[in-house]
Amino acid sequence: MGEDLRYPIGEFDVNVELSPAALGERIETLRELPRRLAAAVEGLSDEQLATQYRPGGWTLRQTVHHIADSHATSYTRFKLALTEDTSPTIVPYLEDRWAELADSKLPVAVSLTMLEGIHVRWVALLRSLSASDLQKAYIHPETGVWTIEKAIALYAWHSKHHTAHITRTRERYGW
Repeated sequence: MGEDLRYPIGEFDVNVELSPAALGERIETLRELPRRLAAAVEGLSDEQLATQYRPGGWTLRQTVHHIADSHATSYTRFKLALTEDTSPTIVPYLEDRWAELADSKLPVAVSLTMLEGIHVRWVALLRSLSASDLQKAYIHPETGVWTIEKAIALYAWHSKHHTAHITRTRERYGW
């Protein structure tokens, strides 16, 4: 059986371990994402960046821009959850449509720079959270309640998931 190109590291497991050690590893994954993502696309040509990571999937360029869109949105959701008196219901977005907008055709360096700033701020915020802060939550109308702690796990997985789309595509094509 071949590799699942859609989920190269497997699907996100909502029953993840929640512990101080796991939390620390996940925050470290978020800290490292900008560097790891930049390394994953380093040296790729425009033609290579226009390659889909799977048939019917996004191009590598769209994938980089999606990560920036997603993580900027998530950072804002975290801040809403941390500052509202009750768990806010967040607004979902149509990521497939966002990936078709003109800004997803820009050079990947734009989103890599964006991610550097977002992740410095996001990691500083995450490292400052108390145990009670980690239990604050937002409500996603399609997927339910997400505590900050579980959402950190999701976005650490998301970081590895999409970076693997790029690195595995490079491996398959011998780039």
